Amino acid sequence: MAPAPAAVVAAASPAVLPRSSSPRSRRPQGRACSFRCAGPSARPSTLVSSSLKSCCAGHPRIRQPYGRPHCSQQQAEVVGSTVDDDEACELVSGSDLVIGEGDDSVSAYLFKAVKNNNGTGVLLLSDIFGFEDSATRDFAYRVACNGYNVLVPDLFRGNPWKLNVPFVAGGDSIQQWLAGHAPGRVSGDIDACTRWLVDEFKAAGVSKKLGVVGFCYGGGRLVETLARDADDNCFSAGVCFYGCPMDASLGDRIAAPVLFVCGDGDPYCSVEMVQELERRARGARAAVYAGRGHGFAHRPQSVEDDADAENAFNAMRGWLHDHLLA
Repeated sequence: MAPAPAAVVAAASPAVLPRSSSPRSRRPQGRACSFRCAGPSARPSTLVSSSLKSCCAGHPRIRQPYGRPHCSQQQAEVVGSTVDDDEACELVSGSDLVIGEGDDSVSAYLFKAVKNNNGTGVLLLSDIFGFEDSATRDFAYRVACNGYNVLVPDLFRGNPWKLNVPFVAGGDSIQQWLAGHAPGRVSGDIDACTRWLVDEFKAAGVSKKLGVVGFCYGGGRLVETLARDADDNCFSAGVCFYGCPMDASLGDRIAAPVLFVCGDGDPYCSVEMVQELERRARGARAAVYAGRGHGFAHRPQSVEDDADAENAFNAMRGWLHDHLLA
């Protein structure tokens, strides 16, 4: 059964967002918390299991609707009583970044709230289609409309899975593609982006809290990231949408409260796994949507998906507000 909405917002129709023409920038790599700075080679290489092969092979294709995504009327009211939804969305800027130096650098895109900026950073970890995918960018844009600064890293170093590439029967091609993205390198890139957020928002005294959101592949990496972060406390909240694969044993090491979102018709993220993580992780909560499959929250494929996707977005928004802003 779907959870009650955290707030009422207007439905959003995804749209392809234009790339920003802002110049690429580099940021210093200092830090404020004690997040370990071990390079990618220091990370274990056994976290991606064979279950990811099945997860990726069943990912729904993206629909191609049109129009700019809308912010909620509630968010427009935050900006000013005379500002409508579209004008509120115009208060989000975007820029390309390169975080790190040389071979250790990672590209990223930052959606930054402008006049209604609450000073809080959110790291968004994409599914296999990468940080430039329209569904990922649209979702990040909506989050930024609510006042956040959303950093979306390129987890695949310019080589995401392509929407127009068919999956080979048995998943051999997806497995070969995954082999080119070593878990240690991916986790190292996530850690570098975490340090950048710490520098940009926590060390600057703008915000004392950071959040992290992940979908599918990114949801699985979110669980690992929060487990690594247990002693450092860089993140204060997470929202995991149908993570794949996830290691339930890592739940014992997660300190930040996490909202786990999934559908009971998802063959790649079982309700049992989500409920086990809810039981193990302190302050976690599971939101299970009846009849929904994989990817429904950021890649809705039906009218029914649309309604529950909106509900899930509201639940995420309420979770981030309660744990990062309240």
